[in-house]
Amino acid sequence: MNLKLQAKNREVGKVANVKLRKQDLLPAVLYGHGIKNQNLALNKAEFEKISQQAGASGIIDVVLSGHSPVKALIQDVARHPTSGKILHVDLYQIRMDEKITHDVVLNFTGESKAVKELSGILVKNLSMVPVKCLPADLPAEISVDISKLVDFESKITIADLAIPKGVELLAKPEEVVVLVEPPRSEEELKALDEKVEEKVEEVAKIEKEKPVEEEGEAEAVATPPTPAKTEKNKS
Repeated sequence: MNLKLQAKNREVGKVANVKLRKQDLLPAVLYGHGIKNQNLALNKAEFEKISQQAGASGIIDVVLSGHSPVKALIQDVARHPTSGKILHVDLYQIRMDEKITHDVVLNFTGESKAVKELSGILVKNLSMVPVKCLPADLPAEISVDISKLVDFESKITIADLAIPKGVELLAKPEEVVVLVEPPRSEEELKALDEKVEEKVEEVAKIEKEKPVEEEGEAEAVATPPTPAKTEKNKS
């Protein structure tokens, strides 16, 4: 699927951000290995549609007027803490002949006997795993078959994952991905509920004391995270 995202150059600053959002545009930055950062504006509706289609690992063509399309990944989407509206988008430009590191979503499939028949609690320690590969080999997701969890001693580790050809896992082989714990007693559940209530009260107190940034006040030029290391394909 060839996903194209139209973009245009933009001014930077809080006032410029407010004007952009009133036009249903999103401030974005495009950066990558060996290129200069570019401040862009994206159509909000178009970006939301394409980001859903691309997911966390889909490659998109960023089309800037007057320039050839460039390949990129959606690196980060910053949202308002209360409204959930998109404030800023980070796009990471890639080269198809250079290996990249990227987090891939884990898709848990099947049914665990330990959960269904023993009333166990499924514990997912990881939801994503870091991989290294050429962009063309980047999987949309990695499946984890939990039907292998037949008792409370069973577990699935990084070493157990089925990885596509050309993809290298960067996590430790012994790291546990998912397991099943025995059901908790009434006393344990009560103690857990009390801890949760305490945490909720603490968070509520902190949020009440902390002023919430207005949607139009987020700085458009967010300092991008350290770009993923790339490595030229020597084959």
